[in-house]
Order: sequence, then C-alpha cells, then structure tokens
Amino acid sequence: MQGEHWDVSQSEETSGTRLSFHCWPSSRLEATRCVAPIGALYTPLKKLPASCAPPAALQYDPIRCSTATCHAVLNPYCQVDFRTKLWVCPFCLTRNHFPPHYAENISEQNLPAELIPQFGTCEYELPSVPPAGPPAFVFCIDTCAHVEELTELADSIQQILNLLPEDSLVGLVTFGTNVQVHELGFEGVPKAYVIRGNKEYGPQKVGQLLGCGGVKVAGNRGAPPGPPAPPGQHNMQQQPHQQQNEMPGQQVLRRFLLPVSECSMTLEGILEDLRKDPWPVPSDKRVARCTGCALSVATSILDLALPRSGARVMMFVGGPCTSGPGAIVSRLKTEDIRSHADLSRNAEPLHKPACEFYASLSKRHKVGDKNAKGSSTQAVQANASASSMHVVDVFACSLDQVGILEMGELVESTGGYMVLGDSFGQSVFKESLRRVFRTYEEDVPEDAGKMQMAFGATMEVLTSREFKVSGAIGPVTSLGKKGPNVSDLEVGRGGTNAWSLGGIDPGTTIAVYFDISNPGTSPLPEGKRRFIQFLTKYQHSNGRTRLRATTICGPWHNTPPGDGNKQAPPRPGAGGFNSGMDQPNPVKMSFDQEAAAVLLARVAVERTESEDIADVLRWVDRSLIRLGAKFADYVPDDPSSFRLSPEFSLFPQFVFHLRRSQFLQLFNSSPDEAAYYRYILNRENTQNSLVMIQPTLLSYSFNGPPQPALLDSQSVRPDTILLLDTFFHVVVFHGETTAAWREQRYHEREEHAAFRDLLEAPQADAQMIMDNRFPVPRYIVCDQHKSEARFLMAKLNPSVTHNSEGVGGAQVFTDDVSLRVFMEHLMKLAVQS
Repeated sequence: MQGEHWDVSQSEETSGTRLSFHCWPSSRLEATRCVAPIGALYTPLKKLPASCAPPAALQYDPIRCSTATCHAVLNPYCQVDFRTKLWVCPFCLTRNHFPPHYAENISEQNLPAELIPQFGTCEYELPSVPPAGPPAFVFCIDTCAHVEELTELADSIQQILNLLPEDSLVGLVTFGTNVQVHELGFEGVPKAYVIRGNKEYGPQKVGQLLGCGGVKVAGNRGAPPGPPAPPGQHNMQQQPHQQQNEMPGQQVLRRFLLPVSECSMTLEGILEDLRKDPWPVPSDKRVARCTGCALSVATSILDLALPRSGARVMMFVGGPCTSGPGAIVSRLKTEDIRSHADLSRNAEPLHKPACEFYASLSKRHKVGDKNAKGSSTQAVQANASASSMHVVDVFACSLDQVGILEMGELVESTGGYMVLGDSFGQSVFKESLRRVFRTYEEDVPEDAGKMQMAFGATMEVLTSREFKVSGAIGPVTSLGKKGPNVSDLEVGRGGTNAWSLGGIDPGTTIAVYFDISNPGTSPLPEGKRRFIQFLTKYQHSNGRTRLRATTICGPWHNTPPGDGNKQAPPRPGAGGFNSGMDQPNPVKMSFDQEAAAVLLARVAVERTESEDIADVLRWVDRSLIRLGAKFADYVPDDPSSFRLSPEFSLFPQFVFHLRRSQFLQLFNSSPDEAAYYRYILNRENTQNSLVMIQPTLLSYSFNGPPQPALLDSQSVRPDTILLLDTFFHVVVFHGETTAAWREQRYHEREEHAAFRDLLEAPQADAQMIMDNRFPVPRYIVCDQHKSEARFLMAKLNPSVTHNSEGVGGAQVFTDDVSLRVFMEHLMKLAVQS
C-alpha cells in the first residue's frame, strides 16, 4: 500500500496470490455487508522472481509448528527470540524450540532462508520421501475414428515420443468395439491382449487377463530348495521361476510399460500400422466405442504397476462412448445424443449411470473389488490422496459430442487436461498436445529442461484464528480434513482445509474462500494482522517430492461505530461506504475488482451444477446491486448521483459480460462445450479468466498504432481491422472496406505497402497470443457480414441493434440489453432507500 492506494496485482508477482480485498473488515457482519466474496486465487507453481523466493528448492525438511492441529511451516512472519532460540507460530501462537542445528547457528545476522523477510514463499525438496522414479504415460487411442484422423493422431504421438525424457515409461492401449493392450516388451512381432469392451475391469482382473497374476516371493519362504538343475537346463528353468515370483506390477513394467529408449521402435511400428476398428457397423447404428472400458483398463494398469508414482492416461477420443460402462448414447441412430433440454428434465437415462461410472474411476478404488466396499473412511481418504498420482487427460476431436460432461469429474478430480477440437489434424489439438510436455526454461537452473507437469499434489490452507476456510473451487477434491479453521459455511468443496489437486502445472490456479468468524462484539487490537499459509505438496517430474509454503499477511479494519449501515442524510456526496467519513475506507480502497470478478464467476459456475441458470443469474444481479448500494457514493433515490470509485468502476462491466458469457448462457453450446468452458475457467489464473469473461479487443487502422477498443458494436468500422481474444478463439475481423481492398489485391502492390503492413500486424499479434496459451485457441480470419463474423458480433456490447437508432458501428441482431441500459437499471435499484 502506498498512501491511500493499493497495488492490488503486486501480490500475484511476489507470492502467486490475488485477493478480492487486501484489507479485511474485522467482523462477520461487516464482511457479509461487503457482498463480494472474500477469497484468494492461488497459483501453487507460479514462477516467482529471485527477490521473493529462494532461487532453488531447499534440500531439507521444513521446520513445523509442534501443535497437532496446526503444523504450520516456519516463515518470515514468525516472532523469533534469538536469545532463548524460540519462535512463535503466528497461526496458533505456540512457542516452539528450534532444532539443535538451527539453534547453534541462527542469529539476527545469520538467518535461514525461510526467515528472510522478503521470502514469503519457500520450496523444499523433501529428503525424507524416497524418489518415485520417472513419470509414465499411457496413450489410449480411439480406433473408431476415420483413417485420416488416425494417421494425424499417430503422427502427433510419434512426435511426442521424441519430446519425452529417455527414461519416461510409455504404454499403449487402443480401443474400438474391444480394448487392445499392446505388449511393447515382446520383440519380433506386434502382440496385443484383446479385452471385451462391454464391462468394467478392476486392477486385479486386468492383471489376470494380461497374464500378470504373479506369486509373491514371500510365499515360498521356508520351502525346501528344489534339486539343482541338470547341466544345460539351468537357464531354461530359472527364467520361468523368476517370472513366476514377480509381482503383477513388476510384470506390467517388464511387458507393457517400458522406457521410451527401449520401446520407441516397437511403438512407432504399431502406430504406423494403426487400422480402423474392423468390426462391421450396420448403416442404422453408430460404431461401437468402449471409451469407459478402455479408461478402466488403462487406470488399472497404472494402479498395478505404479501405485505411488506420477503417471498420465492420455485419452484420444473421436466420438461418443456407445458400448459398455460409461456409454452416453445408444448405438441406434434413431436416438439422439443428450441435449440441455434432456438433461434439465431428466429425460436422458444413460447420463447418470455414466457420471457414476467415471466418478468411481476418479475415486481410484478398485472398481469391482468387493473388499473395497467395506473399507473405512480413513482408508478411503488415504486412497484418494494416493489416487491423484495418476492423471487422466481427455483430447476430444469430433464434430459430435464425446462425453466431456460425464468424464468431467474424473478429469477434474485427477487434475487432468481437457482439449476440445474438431479434428486431430487441427493446430488446436496438435500444438496443445505438444504443450502438455513443456519444459522449464534455462533461467531455472535447478529444473532447466525438466517437464513442467507435476503429480499427486495436495494443498492445505492454514489461517489465523479470526477467520476460517469456507472451501475451494477449481480442479480439487476434498480430503475431508477437519480442523479448528474449517468453517460451517461451505463454498464449493467445503468442510475441509485440505484438498487433492492431482496433476498441476505452473498455470493451475485454485480459488479459496474464507469466512470471517470474529463476531465483532469488540474491535480487534490496532495493528493486528491476519495470516494465511498455503502448503502445496507435489511430486516433481524428476520423481522427487516437494513442498511449497506460501505465507501472506494483511491488515484488519475496525468499522467505526454507527458506520455499518447506510443511513446518511440525502445530501450531495453522501451515501456509500465512505458516508460521513473524513478518511477513505481502507477496505474499499483495497478492493481488487479483477480478482473479485473471477471469484464471483467461479461461485456462479459452481452453482449452475445444482441450480437453475435463471436462479444463478438473479443471484449475480442481486449481488451486484447490493455491492453498488454498499460501496458507491450517491444521494438516496437519485440515480443520477450514483458514482463508483476507480476501485469498483469496472466491476459492473465484468458482471455484464459474465451474464452474457458461455459460462451462464447455454444457447448455441452443447452440454459438452458448456462443461469444457466451465472447467477451463475454474483452473486458469486471474488474467486468463478475465479474458474469458470479458474478451479483449484491439483496433488496427491507418490512423496510428494498434489501440485497445471498447468491446462494443460501435467499434466495428468499415476501414479498420479488429483483433478479438476470447481465450478459446482468436478472431481477426476485417471491416467491409478493408476486406474489399484485400479482395482487390491492393496489398500486393508496392505503392500500398502500408496496407500490407496493416493486414499483417493483427496476424502477427494473434500468433503471439496463441504461442503462449494452453489449450491453443482456434484461429479465425473473417470479414464483416460474412458467416464467421458471428464469433466477434456475439461478444460485443449491443449498443446498436435492429431496434435502436444508434449512430455508427454495426448492428447486432439481439434482444439482449446493452451495457448502458444495464447500468441504468443498476443505478436505479442501488440507490433505492
């Protein structure tokens, strides 16, 4: 904070966090009146500057608080007594002794890294946890796709094999009517085990079907040794005996999951010979595709071989599952695939069973194992935390729906990726697949060249006593950990202060919501601070386990008596949160409208899963009206006096575009697309989420350099080019006159070099946008009044429509209200006394 102004985005650079308010009201009542959710957007693996965190991971276990319900990690906000060698935990106020090796050397001039004031984030590489080995990748390929699609997909996977570290393990599963598990360790000829695709399989059953039953070596202890083998027959008998004594997981690793360096030739040969599923398909039926069965087989292979190591199941699917568990539509073409209308009236009999099947896979209990049913709650939680080591990604390339909606819980609970495209030949798929395997840059000395992906992540949130954790929204699953800082008021995945994140990368962002529990009967002491600590434990791609501890603190604000309610006399400048106050209110001045808009959007999207869309929209509207009534300055019952300070001025605009976005409007999107868009919103950082909510628009013309343009229909001019970034699409839109000049090929003439530069500039900028984004957006070049111009026109504020008489710009054919009308209604309702 500098003077009266907060740099609300600085915390993202220094700690990877964005808060909706940086100064918090000190009582629950006042926090409720603030309306906007009090929460944080946290990016666990964000790259931080060297001035804010140690440049390399600390090679020792962290010092933790001794209180059983706390276990906070030593941080710069701890009070340290250098004379008695004690430190006070800021969360539970317990006095702790430093261990001997710290106590001997610590002094005010000689501090360990975790106590250096600017190092609010420290990352530890835990020597107490043995390394888990290299990651594994199981490619699941849908062979029901067209031959051209299979060729493109095989080519992409062959390129990926060259990007993988040589010690990475790979496996291959193909599926159509049945599932084929390819034995990469069998030399000479391709060999695969065929498993029927009409049922689900647990790990033990898959082990039996693959001939990996195994007998534990311990079972032969105490047995007398057999007679020595005759000369010449020793090697023949020893090898089968050795294989018999292998555990099932060891046999899987020897035959089906091999290092890339050992099986790349075999795998490439299989990919080159991929053929479309040979089973005949009657003309009145859909192809039999057993996606659910293939997923259960692939996850079972990993459960057998690598129960505690990081791995990914990469599912490439080209159509809906029609056979076996997880089917979302009948094979009969007379029956349509489910729509929003079917789902709203529960008229789709296959939807719920499919969701339950994929959810059962996400639990990673041995599907079909009878012993799992009687397991205790503790065993369930232990299994859940272990299960997140295995990530499930879905790459869906089809013009039809494929079941993203049903598979969503499986992907979300394991922290996987979703990519939705039209074809395996599109750059949306090809480039996105390559970027899954991105590596750290050379400026990260310790991790340079290592893959950015991480596995088995869990996150725990610790808070000081005045507030509690309500829940988290994002790719998280509750670990059911109770504690004194767990609130009864649940938001998203609540009732816990610890979650399983599964797979994460440097862009994964979790929204955490807080509940101020201080009753406010007596004000907090002046100068008292609040503390939050995020503890993220994960398995690095090098196999080592790391713990990142991020600790942040901030001030409280005690509301002066009688200032909580808005009952000021109706005079100019009165009203609002600052009514009758000489000094600006720090809660109001510390508002981060961008973070608050994203936190609100995640809650709204979460509520769509259990509430009707119209009810969610009404809740969003009421929240905005109450926020305006609380924080704006106005004269009661005088809409023309309504004024919002700069900290709040953009927030109504964000809400306006959120209401019109694909996250809350289902028109013109399938259930799969809606689930995909919402999933991406719930895992991206603040800046990317804002681009999804309110796309950015740049205008290119002869009048000067590119300028940011209002997302408004009046920005459409015949002689300009517009560049729209919606995160999912990047659109280059040529005005009518510009398109006509291009058709006349003026840009090919030397005297019109400036026009050529004008045409090339937005395309170069569009390429820069796409180079740094995952999933890769769809690139669209269109002209005014042409079909694909709809991608731009649908996002614009309809200030000029077929019903209005606006001047300039392009007409938007819609009955939606414009931002001006929206703001007029907001002002009218907010100032009502």
